[in-house]
Amino acid sequence: MSSLHRPLLPKATAAWLLENTALTFEQIGTFSGLHSLEIQALADGEVHAQIRPADPVAANQLTLEEIRRCEADPDARLTLVSNTLPKALPRVKGPRYTPVTKRGEKPDAIFYLIKTHPELSDAAICKLIGTTKTTIARIRDKEHWNQKNLKSINPVELGLCSLAEFNVALEKASTKKAQTA
Repeated sequence: MSSLHRPLLPKATAAWLLENTALTFEQIGTFSGLHSLEIQALADGEVHAQIRPADPVAANQLTLEEIRRCEADPDARLTLVSNTLPKALPRVKGPRYTPVTKRGEKPDAIFYLIKTHPELSDAAICKLIGTTKTTIARIRDKEHWNQKNLKSINPVELGLCSLAEFNVALEKASTKKAQTA
């Protein structure tokens, strides 16, 4: 049985099943992923006497009906409830993290994009570099606080975006420009 199909706390679950059910050592061992001899030693109190039992029914890993079914048939195997783990949340596209050392280089990259690729929209630059439209407008209007020290440096060379992202942004901008023309 793979680790994905076992209870979260196998020994604690086995201890609870030993104390509260009439399941065989083999059934408990198969369900929890432990050897039947280890289950027997656990029942005898020889090993892990300090383990606190964990209720698999309360943890939504087993149902009482499943336990009763397996108690009635010693050859039956317990099956884990399929929805025991919470569903993973999809990754939300948000602002990308830029290391502190690279943050000072963003205005240089914005200056490069404004100067060499005027077809890029402010939204495309924001997405590519991870900046705000206010910063772009200030650089474009020459009102940025550090305007006289800005250098035109490619954002790919600075490591602010990948070449693939840069090419996709340029391709989208050129297709939009072609459609409007």
